[in-house]
Amino acid sequence: MRLSTTLSLYIGRQFLFFFVGVLVMFLALIFLFDTVELMRRSTSDQNVTIQMVFEMAFMKLPNMGQQVFPFAALFGGMATFARLTRNHELVVTRASGVSVWQFLLPALVLACLLGLFRIMVFNPVASATLARYEQLESDYLKGEESYLALSKTGLWLRQANAEGQSVIHAEHVLQRGSDVELRKVIVFMYEGHDNFAKRIDAAHASLEDGFWHIRDAWVLAPEAQPVYKAEYWLETDLTLGRIQDSFAPPETMSFWTLPGFIDTLELAGFSAIRHRLHWHSLLASPLLMCAMVLIAATFSLRHTRRGGTTSIIIGGIFTGFMLYFFSNMVFALGLSDSIPVALAAWSPSGVASLLGLAMLLHLEDG
Repeated sequence: MRLSTTLSLYIGRQFLFFFVGVLVMFLALIFLFDTVELMRRSTSDQNVTIQMVFEMAFMKLPNMGQQVFPFAALFGGMATFARLTRNHELVVTRASGVSVWQFLLPALVLACLLGLFRIMVFNPVASATLARYEQLESDYLKGEESYLALSKTGLWLRQANAEGQSVIHAEHVLQRGSDVELRKVIVFMYEGHDNFAKRIDAAHASLEDGFWHIRDAWVLAPEAQPVYKAEYWLETDLTLGRIQDSFAPPETMSFWTLPGFIDTLELAGFSAIRHRLHWHSLLASPLLMCAMVLIAATFSLRHTRRGGTTSIIIGGIFTGFMLYFFSNMVFALGLSDSIPVALAAWSPSGVASLLGLAMLLHLEDG
């Protein structure tokens, strides 16, 4: 029997209602806990106001929201099917000849669309607000003074030392082992924060212990003749590890810009495993959302036959915890390059989907 359009819209509307409700509840709890934690961290700094704390918590919220999307689908799906079961609507639907796969189709389609919405629309917003949050956190809570950005136009780096601020630009970056080399380098040096002192143009610069070793350099200062120096040593507290850690985290980058950034990192010789893993995990979002609906339906069908709302809640929490643990474990293997990146990113979604399908086949078809 073909599922009617009216019934499909009704089931989809119920699922969307509970999904949004669960998501809003999660976001409210996250916002509350983040606000309390930020207030605790800012108690020692009198310059951080309550308005700044609220702004930082709000900027972080979209990123946390996209992380709880699958769990909102899981609990929203369980609430949807439990309500339809409690009102005997699913019983009547199944008695009319509609199979479990037919009345799950509206929720599955909607879950897939929500997954696409997450990666195409919600993720760019979340990455932009998270980048703003990390900037505010660095300025007000961490006091960091070194920032780095890598794009197709080259590397931009700002650092601070006892003499003042320095902004370094290099058209090309090359890493070999633990060595970092910059080519076609320009260094803008400032006294304090904004008083320009001099500019250095050089062909090469390499990172050594506590210094940038700049070669073939021309030093240009205001109202002075250019001075050539075969070698110039610029003090720095940067290391290879700090430079790699300073790259924009993949969470702060939009789904649409990640592939280009990954190519740029790899051309420069830096590892892009973390960014590639994040991009693949975003691609797997629609499949993961559908898997959550299948697992939610499994618990709801068991509730139909045996009763007990408590078992649904406990089963859902346990399933969510196990999926979170499994995802982190597989991601760690992917980051360490123990398994391929694609396998690490798609395994949680694939395993959850197969598990949900197997359980439904067992319950429905014996």
